[in-house]
Amino acid sequence: MAVPRIVIVGGGFAGMETARRLERILRPTEAVLRLVTPYDYQLYLPLLPHVASGILTPQSVAVPLRRLLSRTVILPGGAVGVDPGAKAVVVRKINGETSVEHYDYLVLAPGSVTRQFDIPGVNEHAVGMKTLAEAAWVRDHVISQLDLAAASSDRCERETRLQFVVVGGGYAGTETAAYLHHLTTAAVKRYPGLEPSLIKWHLIDIAPRLMPELGERLGAKALAILRRRGLDISLGVSVAEATRETVTFTDGRTLPCHTLIWTAGVAPSPLIATLDAETNRGRLIVQPDLAVPGLDGVFALGDAAAVPDLDKGDDAICPPTAQHAMRQGWAAAKNVAATLRGAPLTAYRHRDLGLVVDLGGAQAVSKPLGVELTGLPAQAVARGYHLGALRTVPARLRTLTNWTLNALASFDFVRIGFQASRPATLKDFERADAYLTPDLIEAHTGQSTRD
Repeated sequence: MAVPRIVIVGGGFAGMETARRLERILRPTEAVLRLVTPYDYQLYLPLLPHVASGILTPQSVAVPLRRLLSRTVILPGGAVGVDPGAKAVVVRKINGETSVEHYDYLVLAPGSVTRQFDIPGVNEHAVGMKTLAEAAWVRDHVISQLDLAAASSDRCERETRLQFVVVGGGYAGTETAAYLHHLTTAAVKRYPGLEPSLIKWHLIDIAPRLMPELGERLGAKALAILRRRGLDISLGVSVAEATRETVTFTDGRTLPCHTLIWTAGVAPSPLIATLDAETNRGRLIVQPDLAVPGLDGVFALGDAAAVPDLDKGDDAICPPTAQHAMRQGWAAAKNVAATLRGAPLTAYRHRDLGLVVDLGGAQAVSKPLGVELTGLPAQAVARGYHLGALRTVPARLRTLTNWTLNALASFDFVRIGFQASRPATLKDFERADAYLTPDLIEAHTGQSTRD
């Protein structure tokens, strides 16, 4: 009898935790574990603004999967289609080859991509904050703008280079704007020819409040902190159009700038659209036990799944946070093992532990277990949570060392110069157009044989 094959799609919080927990639950003879992921590391997304500002090195937030997993086979590539009828996943490897992975049990945790809203110019002229490459590119780009401004004798050119726009008033956008503003404020002191008043950071969001999940009081506190530091924050405003040298807002303003960072929400991975299954705002509908109705042996979780939030009730869906994704990974592993062994499945239930928002330096707002904190206590909670969530001791040590070094020695401003010859785009980093149509999926899976 063949050993059952469990294929996990996605190496983020949800997928990695599923694989890690399955290795603990299942004996090696019970199942073969295979993980499809384009990167061989688990990315700790909440700390990407720290990487973009240069406080943390990239390897601090990229935990090697081969350090975390001992017997899971890692397949370097991206899933571009799923055929539930053939119980097969079409995988495009990093070398461009296409292969088919058959499964007995499938765990879908492909994550999300940056939501773009089809605004003219955004796909061509904006960059997100969803990948390690984007964070590293943004840092290089921002420092390049400082260097180019310092090199120019044209005041108009300097002003254009030193205007920066971040779209999205959620956690990612707010922390990105806060940390990069912190970086440029420190950097301008090393550029004697640049006037600090020329540097302008704009944070905009269509919502009427900044980070509404924090509650009115903490959201207002964060807003006041950022405005006091000099950020220009516009709420109820979005982008109408973007070009290489301008950004036009929906309130009619047009800003000359070369930097548009897009963090205005996320959309489920386009992989979900390749399945003929019911969705909720693009997220795959699942049962409380994370099983996908009507698809034999398929479980889904993380950003790409509409997981019922049983703690809140009233048809609430779990928010796409790292906190839920990690715990859903543990629940998915338990239920996959239970299915394999013929045992009953259990529903996913988790009460949100709270929120942390790091605004840089000693400034933060946090809401652990419903307790509202600001300043140093909030910062201690935020950084303590991040250290605990990192999955290896080396990652924790690197992160703690980087934080300490930055606190003692402040920022460094090194421009690497990669991709200097052309701008980067959302398409370059996230490749949301790589997925197959149903006909192409069937063409691949229909011609394949199980090895």
